[in-house]
Amino acid sequence: MVIICGEIDLSVSSTVAMSGVMIGLCWGRWGSSGVMPGWLVFLIGILSACAVGTVTGLVNTYFVTKFKMPSMIVTLAMMNVLYGICAMISNGFPVVTFPGWYSTIGAGFTMEVIPNAAIFMLIVFLLIYIIMHKTKLGRDVYASGGNAEAARLSGINVIRTKAVCMVLVQITAVISGIILSSQVMAGNFTFAKDWGMTVISSVIIGGASFNGGIGTMKGTMVGLVFLGVVSNAMTLLNVGEYAQYVVRGSLMIFAVVMNTLQGRKQA
Repeated sequence: MVIICGEIDLSVSSTVAMSGVMIGLCWGRWGSSGVMPGWLVFLIGILSACAVGTVTGLVNTYFVTKFKMPSMIVTLAMMNVLYGICAMISNGFPVVTFPGWYSTIGAGFTMEVIPNAAIFMLIVFLLIYIIMHKTKLGRDVYASGGNAEAARLSGINVIRTKAVCMVLVQITAVISGIILSSQVMAGNFTFAKDWGMTVISSVIIGGASFNGGIGTMKGTMVGLVFLGVVSNAMTLLNVGEYAQYVVRGSLMIFAVVMNTLQGRKQA
């Protein structure tokens, strides 16, 4: 959504880390001692993480739209701010105060066959797909990314549209953080540090444009699956970790070059 809207958000990776740490800290403070019911502590942790994500999205939007700052710079700065705060509240150590049932969220199975993480992914995918392709908000996103000035003149509130996109992508990052922390039963400020670029790579490989206004959820899914297949293939072939970074970076450069050439042809 954010890239289609003409912006980039690198701060989602820090929100992933923050959500797991916050839920773990909430449980360690109130859940493990029995001060509050477990479901209430979990709800407080989720709402707290969503609040942080919402504020982050709104702050990003404010600096991008008010001061005309590049979204990549703003969100990169916000990413470092959030990682710093995350490290401070966790004292630089992993948070492992999670209940045993928490692992079923991301590592469990429904009907002993379907991974819960896959179910969450499909639900989020369908919701965003409906928003982007079946609602007025989706049309506003495409219009704002394609030509912000023309969208504004046609009556679209471009700033509000960008704000909604920035907040929604942060909420999806919170969901990712919950799933990740439940899979490893820990929250850590070092989590997901390279996720931002991976997400951007998958979106661009899937056919989106850095200039905005172009892209589909189907294309994004294809990009994610492609990168996942490449990553798993390198693991099976015993490709070294550092070499994998080289391959991912090369794919990113290739995607950007193809995106640029496509933009020139359309111009």
